[in-house]
Amino acid sequence: MWFNSAQGDGKSMKEKALLKSHTHEQNDEEVLYHSDFIQLYQASEEELYKELCNGLSAPLAYVQPKYFYDELGSKLFAAICELPEYYPTRTEAAIFNTHLDEIAEAVGLGTVLIDLGAGDCAKASRLFTALQPAQYVPVDISVEFLRDAVAQLQQRFPHIRMTGLGMDFSTAIHLPDAVQKSKRLFFYPGSSIGNFSPDQAVAFLQRLRSACDDDGGLLIGVDLVKDHAILNAAYDDVLGVTASFNLNVLSHLNKLLQANFDIRLWRHVSFFNAEQSRIEMYLEARCSHAVKWHGGERVFKEGERIHTENSYKYTQEGFEKLLQASGMVVNRTWTDEQNWFMVCHARVQ
Repeated sequence: MWFNSAQGDGKSMKEKALLKSHTHEQNDEEVLYHSDFIQLYQASEEELYKELCNGLSAPLAYVQPKYFYDELGSKLFAAICELPEYYPTRTEAAIFNTHLDEIAEAVGLGTVLIDLGAGDCAKASRLFTALQPAQYVPVDISVEFLRDAVAQLQQRFPHIRMTGLGMDFSTAIHLPDAVQKSKRLFFYPGSSIGNFSPDQAVAFLQRLRSACDDDGGLLIGVDLVKDHAILNAAYDDVLGVTASFNLNVLSHLNKLLQANFDIRLWRHVSFFNAEQSRIEMYLEARCSHAVKWHGGERVFKEGERIHTENSYKYTQEGFEKLLQASGMVVNRTWTDEQNWFMVCHARVQ
């Protein structure tokens, strides 16, 4: 555990030190913050239909990974993170546990911690006592995903200014004036960078770099290349939880598009493509059948696939080159003993 609760008020000694360090006196009164929320992303039904219909109608059909995460999909992914085969979550957590003081020394205190894809804010909140951020900015597609978690964090850390943003950060990074410009530290854990192709990743990292002053930086989790059997098992577990997670996207499409996908007619397929250095995930038709949805229809032949996700794996050297191409330079890296996963701190050039 990264926090050890002290007796009495439920706060650890480090938490108390954090509260004290962020206390400012104005007329002998402490400054206590209330969390703010700003919804920037507004997707119309027309845009959603167009995006999904274009994917399903493409010669090689696809669905973007963000559509995994309806309510059930989010719960299934949480279950995946508990599986013995799925090493990334626990390996990354162990790296932060082991090297948290070194990480805090590298990134510095008093940053503006911008948590991309924050969800329940759990990963970032475990860094608060060590990093002592001046402002915490959790970002997700909708502020409604953030409200409960941020409200609880604001009670525990009332001296940290918290500003929740509803934003699709995968395509653009436009931060409002409410986010302090100096000492921005983008936090992107969980190897989510692997969902971008290398070219897309460079463009994404360039957008992060452009959103920083010269004192800005990035703290990111990166899944490393390893034995192919380990990679394949992580995305095709024995219990079939990952298969259910993948298949559930069809249920989500049925709701979003008024489609008639029959999940029983599809199977989960995943494998490591060594040439591209990526895991590829698909849904494969068990037999030929027609599917209708709002605005379109298609006959999927037996064996035809819908692409749902790529997850690129990097070598340390390869990812450092990616950062350099985006205008950042590696400051420090930390890995587990088996070199399965890397946490990297990069600075802007």
